[in-house]
Amino acid sequence: MEVDILTIFPGMFSGVMSESILGRAQSKGILTVRVHDIRDFALGKHRIVDDYPFGGGPGMVMKPEPIAAAIEHALTCRESGAKGESRVVLTTPAGRRFTQSLAREYAECEHLVILCGHYEGIDERVATLVSDEVSVGDYVLTGGEIPAMVIVDAAARLLPGALGDEASAALDSFWDGLLDYPHYTRPRQWRGLDVPDVLISGDHERIRLWRRERSLERTRRRRPDLLEQAELTAEDLKILRGLAP
Repeated sequence: MEVDILTIFPGMFSGVMSESILGRAQSKGILTVRVHDIRDFALGKHRIVDDYPFGGGPGMVMKPEPIAAAIEHALTCRESGAKGESRVVLTTPAGRRFTQSLAREYAECEHLVILCGHYEGIDERVATLVSDEVSVGDYVLTGGEIPAMVIVDAAARLLPGALGDEASAALDSFWDGLLDYPHYTRPRQWRGLDVPDVLISGDHERIRLWRRERSLERTRRRRPDLLEQAELTAEDLKILRGLAP
């Protein structure tokens, strides 16, 4: 998977992209991340990337020329012989909500170009060059750099070979539309709190059922909206009926 990130703050990515799973994925050749400074594509000696909005109002708007040039350059950066469509993603509060299912979708893409929005936004005419507009939540951040990191991290950890244990991703929250079950490790007792007996019973079927029950119970209590969209089995429905109100 190749990712080209377009930003006016390239220094923000150096630590995040070189550590942990993202760093290991790149060292294995599973993931390639290139960060481009949009200012390098700006016109004039001052490399200006923003200007006042037509019609007045507060704030500044990112100019179309440097963004278009940066996108067009990023689309030529793919490794020779690479196939498949390139997708250009704009991080913006006005975009569709980023979810685990969208992360899986992006993980199957060979090439992502992520444009980090800033200021009051980008010139609307640049939208003609964008495939997807994506928001990581119903709040406003200083810029699109952190959302870009979120998108890359969520997608990259789903790439084959990125995780030490391939089963880990399939057990994450939201993988099947539900929140994850509680986890415990040593010591068995800590500050008067014990690990549930079922987890040290050695009975794999009881453990599986307990974990599914806790996942359903936690989702119903904390995120009931997820249950409305989840694909529940007959066993799941039976568990839900048996849970205390």
